[in-house]
Amino acid sequence: MASELEDKKQRAYVNRRSIMDLGMGIIYAGMGGAMMFAERVGLGDVFPSPFSYIFGGICLLYGGFRIYRGIKRNYYR
Repeated sequence: MASELEDKKQRAYVNRRSIMDLGMGIIYAGMGGAMMFAERVGLGDVFPSPFSYIFGGICLLYGGFRIYRGIKRNYYR
């Protein structure tokens, strides 16, 4: 009985964390894409050129990692 409750809690935690990872990954990747294409979108004044390419690339990589981790759902293994 107690084991079933713990399993249910663990599954709920994994689901919440997976949704959070997917959401944050999409936000990071979207921000990285906006920074990479800032001059084409009209945000060239907000993000200076070398900064936007470097930080945008890092955000894209990290966003991709968060999306991968959210899809994989390998938190306790």
